[in-house]
Amino acid sequence: MKRNKNKAVPHFNSIDELTNYFDTHDMGEFYEQMPEADFEVDIKRRKYLFALDAEIARKLTEIAKARKITSEALVNAWLIEKIKEQTSSNQQI
Repeated sequence: MKRNKNKAVPHFNSIDELTNYFDTHDMGEFYEQMPEADFEVDIKRRKYLFALDAEIARKLTEIAKARKITSEALVNAWLIEKIKEQTSSNQQI
């Protein structure tokens, strides 16, 4: 593909205009004009997936919605509580 280095990046008044333009144009035409991106990625963070019974998942979602939090936040909070209980009771034995 031949790139036109003289082609200027158009000005857009909205994100919609920008996305509509690049739906029909090749961003590679403007590669030389694009600023270098610099960012860090934390690859140490992990998410773990666990299978739940459908009824448990439904009830969790219902409770989370009532509390206006995500199901993930609710499960994590409850698990933290339970782990603290278990850790405390094991230390007392």
